[in-house]
Amino acid sequence: MRWVKSGTAAFRKGLADGERRGETDSAKVHAVVAEVLARVRKEGDDALVEFTRRFDRFDLRKRGAAVPRREVDAAWKRTPKAIRGSLALAASRIESFHRHQAESGFTVEIPGALLGQRVRPVSRAGVYVPGGKAAYPSTLLMNAIPAKVAGVREVYAACAAPGGELPDVVLAAARIAGVKGVFRIGGAQAIAAFAYGTGSVPRVDVIVGPGNAYVTEAKRQVYGWVGLDMLAGPSELVVLADDTARARFVAADLLSQAEHDEDTFVALVTDSPRLAKKVDAELARQKRKLPRKEILAESLSRSIGFLVKGLDEGIDVVNRLAPEHLALMLEDPWGAFERIRNAGTAFVGHHSPVAVGDYLAGINHTLPTGGAARFSSPLGVATFLKRTNVVSYQFRALASDAPHVMRLAKKEGLFAHAQAVRVRTKKEAP
Repeated sequence: MRWVKSGTAAFRKGLADGERRGETDSAKVHAVVAEVLARVRKEGDDALVEFTRRFDRFDLRKRGAAVPRREVDAAWKRTPKAIRGSLALAASRIESFHRHQAESGFTVEIPGALLGQRVRPVSRAGVYVPGGKAAYPSTLLMNAIPAKVAGVREVYAACAAPGGELPDVVLAAARIAGVKGVFRIGGAQAIAAFAYGTGSVPRVDVIVGPGNAYVTEAKRQVYGWVGLDMLAGPSELVVLADDTARARFVAADLLSQAEHDEDTFVALVTDSPRLAKKVDAELARQKRKLPRKEILAESLSRSIGFLVKGLDEGIDVVNRLAPEHLALMLEDPWGAFERIRNAGTAFVGHHSPVAVGDYLAGINHTLPTGGAARFSSPLGVATFLKRTNVVSYQFRALASDAPHVMRLAKKEGLFAHAQAVRVRTKKEAP
């Protein structure tokens, strides 16, 4: 971990590097994705076949894009009973948490008029599940279950399947989540298929789920044609800790996120030089026992340790970084939490590892990254809802408001607006 000390040029550079995390070679990625989207939009399934052969190395015509129900059922039977039980428990926790996010709309009355907002779910949602470096049944649950809670009638999953094979545990999660269909399609071509529709893949209203730089860029380019959850990048964690934190807990959490991907961003913010030294030693000790050594070495090589003067400066650093995951390992974590403005999920206290949020606590693990927690929120039921404003005036209310509306409309040079009010309120000739 690269340590930078408060008040130094290295500290300022480290903070700037942290704020710019997740940047990619956007020109190259943009061009590749633009070609994929254009081809899928024009050629449909033929383009899916070509890109799947090129990127995932199997023939989609032989295997079929849609996973048959019998294959899902067979995967369910092959999945160990204990794993099925854990998936079911996670699903129930996710459903329970997200039911608290339900919206029912509202109505208000002003003299002579009724105003309101009606809330309805979208009709179809597409869930993207990455699969290049690991199996992610938890991601399928986290994205599909809130859609079902919102009332979405048709939820589909597109799962990256290098070589054409999907892990049994992912298909088992699909069965638990009650998705309508699973497609063995990954990458930008999966996003294109959901956005535009093909012969085998239905067009959806909202696409959710994390992915690599190409998936994220594809989501960026189809936005407006279809709704999105967010543009999620590599996983990230910031730990804010003081001298009461246990170094082995801090190191374990940092490693738990660092193992996701080489581009993962992890950082420790502390005012304790003693803790900083002990965490470095713990990182070295614990990572020797973990299997994803190359990924850990790469992500940790870019990790940053901020040695701050005190808690106030530490909280300022956190708010500037606006991390996806924030762990508060402090003597008074709740007091600090009250001052945190920007974080996707906060894990408060020494015994709240990020891993429980990734799998079982019930909160959603699809979160804003790259500093987007400054203005964005975790995926939830609201992601799948749309709102319609309602206005219903009676004559007396319109007559009362008419002079103001016409005055403002004429000031903006929109005389037809004024006329639409005037024709309804002027006294008709006998």
